[in-house]
Amino acid sequence: MPPHLLTACKEFIDALNACHADGWKKWTGGCNGVKHNMNMCFRQERVDRSAKNREQAKIKRQKVEQVWKDLNEEQ
Repeated sequence: MPPHLLTACKEFIDALNACHADGWKKWTGGCNGVKHNMNMCFRQERVDRSAKNREQAKIKRQKVEQVWKDLNEEQ
């Protein structure tokens, strides 16, 4: 698992591992809520990462467009 998820969602991962240690809960769906919480943590991390990447791409695209604009003005 990626290191950033291990640190951000560690409490959810630990809770799921503890729940899975009890075999009965693991097989009867007793850990479903815990797993859902862990998945929501992973989802939020992904959404945050996507938003950050989108913003970085927007800035990079603006820089590239400015370079092209400057090149076209020089000609």
